[in-house]
Amino acid sequence: MENITESELFIRAGLVFGWLFLIFWAERRWPYASRKRIQAVRSVGKALWEQILTPRIRRNLGLWLCNTLLSPLIVLPLTYWATALPWSWREGVFGGAGGLIFDLVFLDFLIYWWHRLNHELPFLWRFHEIHHLDNHLDSTSALRFHFGEVLLSALMRVGFIVLLDIPLFSVFVFEILLLFGTIFHHSNLQIPATFERILSSIVVTPSIHWVHHHALRSDTDSNYSTVLSIWDRVFNSRSAQPRFPDMPIGVEGANDKNLPALLIRPFRMKEKADK
Repeated sequence: MENITESELFIRAGLVFGWLFLIFWAERRWPYASRKRIQAVRSVGKALWEQILTPRIRRNLGLWLCNTLLSPLIVLPLTYWATALPWSWREGVFGGAGGLIFDLVFLDFLIYWWHRLNHELPFLWRFHEIHHLDNHLDSTSALRFHFGEVLLSALMRVGFIVLLDIPLFSVFVFEILLLFGTIFHHSNLQIPATFERILSSIVVTPSIHWVHHHALRSDTDSNYSTVLSIWDRVFNSRSAQPRFPDMPIGVEGANDKNLPALLIRPFRMKEKADK
C-alpha cells in the first residue's frame, strides 16, 4: 500500500483537476459575491475566455505553474526520500485503517500550526503574504502560493514524516484531501446557509475561510484550520466575524501586484517593499 505508482499519481491529478473544474464552474453559476468588473464584461458580450482569464486569475495560474514545475524537481523527491528511509519503527505497532486515520488527523493538525506560524513569524509571512494579496477569492486562490512557501512547507513536513515514520500512502491520501478542502473553502460558491452551518462544524467551509482573508489583520490572523474546523475551536483562534458579500479581501494596507513583483516581493527589504 505504500508504493505509489505513476498511474495512482495520474488518478490523483485527475481527481484534483476534476474537482477544481467543477468548483470553478459552480462558483460562476452560483456565486456568493460578484465582482462588478466581471459583470460588466458579461454585459457587453465578451468572449468566455475574457470573462474567465482576468488578470488576477492569470497571476494565480502563473504562481501555480511555478509550483507545478518545482514539485517533480524538489517536493516529490523529498517526500519519496522521507518515506523510503530504512527505519520503520511503526511496523507492527500500528497500521492499517487506524494508522491512516492517525496520519490524516496529525497531518491536518500539523498544517494548522504551520499555517499559524506563517502568520506569526515575519520571515514566513513574507512568503505567505503573496497568497493573501489576492483581492478576491475563488477556487484559483487555492493555487496561489509563492514557491518559497511551498519549499519551506515541504522541508518542514519532511522532518515530521521521518520522525513519525508516516508512510507514502498516508501522505498521498492527505494531499488529495488537502487540495479538495483548499479549493472548496477558497471558492466563491453560494451554499445553502443551513447546510454550510452543519458542514462547517466538521470541515472548513468558505464561510470560515473567507474571514481569514478579510483585509483586516485581526481577522487575517484567525481561522487557520485547513481541513477539519476543530483546531481553531481547540486553540482559540476562531474569529467571531461572520462573512458578508462585500467583505474586503486582501492584506490590510497593501495591494496586489503583477506576477514578477509577487515573485520577488518576499526577497525585498521590508522598508523598500512598496504597498
